[in-house]
Amino acid sequence: MSTYFEYPDPEIQEELKNIIKAIIAPGKGILAADESTKTVGIRLAAVEIENTEENRRKWRQLLFTADPVISDNISGAILYPETLYQKADDGTPFIKLLEDRGIIPGVKVDTGLVPLFGSDDEHTAQGLDDLSKRCAKYKKDGCHFAKWRCVYRISETTPSYQALIENANVLARFASICQNERIVPFLEPEVLTDGEHDLVRTQKVTEQVLAHLYKALSDHHVYLEGTLLKPNMVMAGRSCKIQYSPQDVAQATVTTLLRTVPPAVPGVLFLSGAGQNEEQASVNLNAINTVDLKKPWTLTFSYGRALQSSALRIWKGNSDNVTRAQELLLKRAKANGLASLGKYVPGSIV
Repeated sequence: MSTYFEYPDPEIQEELKNIIKAIIAPGKGILAADESTKTVGIRLAAVEIENTEENRRKWRQLLFTADPVISDNISGAILYPETLYQKADDGTPFIKLLEDRGIIPGVKVDTGLVPLFGSDDEHTAQGLDDLSKRCAKYKKDGCHFAKWRCVYRISETTPSYQALIENANVLARFASICQNERIVPFLEPEVLTDGEHDLVRTQKVTEQVLAHLYKALSDHHVYLEGTLLKPNMVMAGRSCKIQYSPQDVAQATVTTLLRTVPPAVPGVLFLSGAGQNEEQASVNLNAINTVDLKKPWTLTFSYGRALQSSALRIWKGNSDNVTRAQELLLKRAKANGLASLGKYVPGSIV
């Protein structure tokens, strides 16, 4: 096996590091607005809004036209490809709205989950075949980071070794391709919260997921200083009968990272997941940043529903509610910005 390889050219390394430096600036995180058409449709249906392209555009417009002060806490936004080329009512492209606010545009580039045949109902993600071509276009059109999501289900038989290996290699190939196109790869290996498993089980699985991921990144010669990680917090399954404190979550999460994530990785931006509400996501992030353990990476947020849920419930598709919904978005952004610094007081921003 040859050990000769090259990392990206020094100028590409510098470009990737500069993008990351802006994304993980103190007190800032990412607004994840990259829900697929199906997923955003489920959220719109919850507030009785029809899942049409126009309604999806209006919802994303509400997010991207919030007061520019949002950039105090939001450094980047992940877009779904459909959203990337949409415009506001006045004709301004969404990309420009973000850039005018100092928010770095990114894009979701996996094309969805597909069955991992031969497994026990496990999945991998597709979209590698034309990824280089798409990344080159996205970079030209103003995107500077890209996200790829793989998922892992906890059960008596899963995740399997097959799923751990396959998804790690898929994520590593994604990262390598992105860096070649001068795009920061944003890796999302999500351990799902479905199930009755306890915190210890989630921790062990997450450690395995991340250990396989970083082995694959090494095998594929990915430049770690030019990557970002979007993992789950270590939490028990949603049906677990044991109640764990934010301090328990923080201890398990940071311990997991210390055991698996190299300090060369500059930033870890947690997903909020389906197991916690907006306030819990802020409180847990704050606990992670205050736990008495070494933290060689910036630990912040890449939240979707934990930034958007209250705003969506207020908006309900009514233009008269836009301003009030945006005010709630700003409050949650501020709460999470403070939490990323370990300075959030639970319940202080409502």
